[in-house]
Amino acid sequence: MKIGILQTGRSPEQLVAKHGEYGEMFQIMLADRGFDFQTYDVIEGELPENIEECDGWIITGSKFGAYEAHPWIAPLESLVRALHKAKRPLVGVCFGHQIIAQAMGGKVEKFRGGWSVGRVDYPMSDGRTLPLFAWHQDQVTTPPPGAVTVASTEFCKHAALTIGDHIYTIQPHPEFKAGFVEGLAMTRAVGVVPEPLRLAAIESTKTPVAQAEMADLFTAVFKGAMAHG
Repeated sequence: MKIGILQTGRSPEQLVAKHGEYGEMFQIMLADRGFDFQTYDVIEGELPENIEECDGWIITGSKFGAYEAHPWIAPLESLVRALHKAKRPLVGVCFGHQIIAQAMGGKVEKFRGGWSVGRVDYPMSDGRTLPLFAWHQDQVTTPPPGAVTVASTEFCKHAALTIGDHIYTIQPHPEFKAGFVEGLAMTRAVGVVPEPLRLAAIESTKTPVAQAEMADLFTAVFKGAMAHG
């Protein structure tokens, strides 16, 4: 099964050699599950010529806002709608979560409550609470028609969404490992994220997160076996 990774952002230059680009992080997360991968550099205008090129799709995180006027945003939204119409398996993470919601008629905004960075416990609709690494200020404030919220926190009301049995989106980053989050806090966050939050994010990386559980969930989406809580 071939998974197309729609890469919409870049890792900080200082972290790439050790941790890789976003697409590589998903390949590591989903290794040994029977998938092949192809990465598309969306911010350079690279998109699939048709949706048959891959069996399932991932949209990665990004430093850009879904509501910003970049030339690749509208074509990506059109692709999202085409994938939905064809009921192709689609996963969105952070920016990916947001752009899918926006493309389908939802609303994304810079949250007035500020930043969420580091390890956060996410109550899921199936009764589990999964710790995952967050790194965002934007969030989905109004889900699109037909979407079901399947994870929610006080800070992020719509932390994960499903649309039918073929689309799953989530605000935090299950692909991030502790070392990368610590690296983000030491680079991209300096002077941007409030210092108490930045330091707390570094401290939070000492506690494990539920990457394996999310890899299982993504695999279920791609193989058409997503369960609803």
